[in-house]
Amino acid sequence: MRYFLLYISTLLALYAGVSSTDIIPSFASKSFMGIKILDQKRLSFSKIKGIKFSELSDVTYDAKTQTLYFISDKGLLYMFNAHFSDKIDMLIPLTATKLKTKKGKRLKKWKRDSEGLTLDEHNRLLVSFEGNAKIAWFHKNSSNVGRRIKNYPLPTLLTQKENYRSKNKSLESLAWHPGYGILTATEWPLKKDEKKRQTIYALSGKQWYFKAEAEGRTGVSAIEVMDDGNVLVLERSYTGLLEPLVVTLKKVYLNQCKNSMCKTKILAKMNNHKGWEIDNFEGLAKVGKNRYVMVSDDNDNFFQRTLLIYFEVIDG
Repeated sequence: MRYFLLYISTLLALYAGVSSTDIIPSFASKSFMGIKILDQKRLSFSKIKGIKFSELSDVTYDAKTQTLYFISDKGLLYMFNAHFSDKIDMLIPLTATKLKTKKGKRLKKWKRDSEGLTLDEHNRLLVSFEGNAKIAWFHKNSSNVGRRIKNYPLPTLLTQKENYRSKNKSLESLAWHPGYGILTATEWPLKKDEKKRQTIYALSGKQWYFKAEAEGRTGVSAIEVMDDGNVLVLERSYTGLLEPLVVTLKKVYLNQCKNSMCKTKILAKMNNHKGWEIDNFEGLAKVGKNRYVMVSDDNDNFFQRTLLIYFEVIDG
């Protein structure tokens, strides 16, 4: 009995940072436009293994080990045991670490703006960075977890700082495609491009263009490869405290491009001035067939939340 109670108390302690929430307006249903929201959680851990839990910028999932990885834009990596069915059945923090150099030293402040996260076909953990734009492979298993293994060569266009509209608008998102390899996207288009012409880049140099949403200051905050090989894009528009925060989920058809622009389809558009209790969504991960999670960045702000929304694409 003593050990059973200890087990229960441990579980309660682990789950203390996970609570249910609801971002859906009272007049809307869980099936909305092209998605169905399956579960909604708020993550409110103060620390995991002594490391502050905040400012999440992306997420990726290893279905074989049932490990959900989060990255923060302060160069911090978190690992959770996670299981998904029609709900989020399990979400338990395992460990956390700081991203490090090959020699095991903490990344310097101006080199740790980690924004994108994905696993490749060999389950290698890849991270993209803003500021000093780069994509790197990091250890995720051994005592070296969080230590950088190698950097990947970028297309010349993405190596030159002067090409970006801002040092904080560079390699915002990352995904792995079985046919094209590593894909990335900048938050805002490069200076040479029109402000509403967004681009998905393969490290091979191949590019796909699509039109950004009409809302002001719309930027790409995450990308993920879908089951059919097309790309799910998370776009976010925020222009100020008195203006709406708009989050859009959009499908970009990589093999349906004419005159250099690819076909797109809006799967969901959420506006906090229209009843959606959304926050600053920045991360996106595929966790099952047609099923995804998206996570928000609380900006280390008391008035914001870290939300994890589990949804299914039903029209795409």
